[in-house]
Amino acid sequence: MPSLIVPPPTQHFIMDRDDRKRNKSIGKNFMCRLQCMFSHSSSFESRLTLEDTQQWSQSLERLLESKYGLAAFRNFLKSEYSDENIEFWLTCEDYKKIKSSFRMASKAKKIYEQFIKAESPKEINIDYHTREQIKRSIKSPTIYCFDDAQKIVYGLMERDSYPRFLRSDIYRTLLENLSADDTKG
Repeated sequence: MPSLIVPPPTQHFIMDRDDRKRNKSIGKNFMCRLQCMFSHSSSFESRLTLEDTQQWSQSLERLLESKYGLAAFRNFLKSEYSDENIEFWLTCEDYKKIKSSFRMASKAKKIYEQFIKAESPKEINIDYHTREQIKRSIKSPTIYCFDDAQKIVYGLMERDSYPRFLRSDIYRTLLENLSADDTKG
């Protein structure tokens, strides 16, 4: 019977230490990328802070209201190959701002083709009834065409993606790095 090779305990400790170093590095790099994304507004007030980052855990709404929170959440979802929900939600938010009926009709078709239609490139997880209701409503689009689907998607993110984000290495390491920076002064 072949014997199992068990690494010595020191090897496990070294791997844990290396993992912590890598996570710390990932968090620092991610924090830098977030701040660089918004470097055009590098005033002190717009910097990523520990307090702001901690507030992201209060609610999905709070997370999405923060430009850094939204960017962090989007990057997290992209890393999991599950960014269609946030992309759909943001696209709907932009869609609601359209004033021109011609642009609204064109955009409604694009949203349907990209997110709603079965087998679409970024198909979101909604029920058949909602999908069919949208299919009918985009023939004469209003700003409310996608509201039901948007509510479903928000609920999915709130129950699934958002809690995973809060438990993720990205978020936890970001908090640790900001906390360490805060204590340094």
